[in-house]
Amino acid sequence: MSERLSEVRDSGSTERAVRTQGDILEVATAEFAANGYAGARVDEIAARTRTTKRMIYYYYGSKEGLYLAVLERAYAQIRRVERGIQIDELSPDEALRKIAEVTYDHHTTHPAFIKLVSIENIHRAEHLRQSDTILRENVTAITLLEQVIERGVGEGLFRDDIDALDVHMVISAYACFHVANRHTFAAIFDRDMLEASLQDSHRRLIGDMVVATMTDRRGAPSTQ
Repeated sequence: MSERLSEVRDSGSTERAVRTQGDILEVATAEFAANGYAGARVDEIAARTRTTKRMIYYYYGSKEGLYLAVLERAYAQIRRVERGIQIDELSPDEALRKIAEVTYDHHTTHPAFIKLVSIENIHRAEHLRQSDTILRENVTAITLLEQVIERGVGEGLFRDDIDALDVHMVISAYACFHVANRHTFAAIFDRDMLEASLQDSHRRLIGDMVVATMTDRRGAPSTQ
């Protein structure tokens, strides 16, 4: 009986620790996204999670360790979304469109992720480069596109002179632009790119652009 009670206590303690770490990462994501790496305050994160700075350092080692954990979590979320796409059940053009639309939906509804990416670019990815997890997991974004493109080329549907990294760049650039340039674009052109009424057409547009690019073989080198 005592062993069973001990297991229950251990289980409860583990669940609480997992919840606490989840709360810390959620609040830390908002703090780093809002204030950058240098401006973010661990004391503020501790206060908003009803924990202590000491406990945060116990879990993550340092402010940099916490920041890396935030980055890893943010990148893991979009990779999980991508892995959820059943590309084998779709034709190559449908699969490509689906990847573009899912990426668009994720990026435009996770502005903190785009801000974190922007912050890392300001720092020349000096923190991101330290994470083997991020570097390893992000390969899946390219391998997923490679599978779709290879199938499309094999069926004579796609051109073969554009690689998966190029396609990933086009999709990411379009989706990220909506968040990263939202306010300057609105100030200059009086259009809020994240206005709800525009989302269906913008989502469809990125799918149209990528599929049209890959199926237009007029600019591809002649194989004859």
